[in-house]
Amino acid sequence: MKKIGFLSFGHWTPSPQSQARSAADVLLQSIDLAVAAEELGADGAYFRVHHFARQLASPFPLLAAVGTKTSRIEIGTAVIDMRYENPLYMIEDAGAADLIARGRLQLGISRGSPEQVIDGWRYFGYQPGDGETDADMGRRHAEIFLDMLRGQGFAQPNPRPMFPNPPGPLRLEPLSEGLRERIWWGAGSNATAVWAAKLGMNLQSSTLKNDETGEAFHIQQAAQIRAYRAAWKEAGHTREPRVSVSRSIFALVDDRDRAYFGNGQEEDQIGFIDERTRAIFGRGYAAEPDRLIEQLKTDEAIAEADTLLLTVPNQLGVDYNAHVIETILTQIAPALGWR
Repeated sequence: MKKIGFLSFGHWTPSPQSQARSAADVLLQSIDLAVAAEELGADGAYFRVHHFARQLASPFPLLAAVGTKTSRIEIGTAVIDMRYENPLYMIEDAGAADLIARGRLQLGISRGSPEQVIDGWRYFGYQPGDGETDADMGRRHAEIFLDMLRGQGFAQPNPRPMFPNPPGPLRLEPLSEGLRERIWWGAGSNATAVWAAKLGMNLQSSTLKNDETGEAFHIQQAAQIRAYRAAWKEAGHTREPRVSVSRSIFALVDDRDRAYFGNGQEEDQIGFIDERTRAIFGRGYAAEPDRLIEQLKTDEAIAEADTLLLTVPNQLGVDYNAHVIETILTQIAPALGWR
């Protein structure tokens, strides 16, 4: 059995071919798609965060809004780029959104990927410390965030406060109990997956990772997951971790599907996410249901994960994406034992 959700990058463009032509369109349609996915029996609604782009950016108003319109579905991110974040203010935003959603947030965070501008985090007021890289800074922000989520008081109270204080140092409010166990790290390498396990974060593994062995993407990703789980066990955590993978999967069941995805990519791709890092991008899946089922049976990383996030083409509109999700849930997942 697997949890199955969708992941939207939240693209919008004023093109007449797009169903999401403005930021307002994509925000409101994201809420509507989450509601539709819940009604269809999906388990999660996840959103990507990108800055300086015509995509979803500030996640917490959206997560809170989805929380008010749904009652069961998990609501998450994949991922928030921690290089851009004030981890203390993020505690307050995340706590409020999780309380509104009644404890359904699943927050994916990471050091982020290349953005639309050079060193965009500098415009947000952040700069790596001496001897730090921007990736180090993102991980440092993440560690502060995780520490603050424990809810320990740390701030010296004013001896003459405007309102009465509880005794002792003060913590950030509102704090949502249990959110600390629902933080995920988006790992692009085996080493960062191991680091996340040691800190007690769940693992999100996307459709790309560092090409560390030259093997097929799904084989490398499965090895990453196994390394993560071994590190988790070695760290002595008492709960079971969760692991998600993301995939572009389309069952071709009607003329629309075939027109949009009938000539889909069926091979991994190699590229560079920066000047030094060779990356492998996982293939997409698009085929008639019987053939699609056989293809997915061979994906080792999906087999290793407990959660599958379906990347959706949000600019094709809510109705079409609900159709994509429903087809996977009803025609593909049962045949693979995911449902």
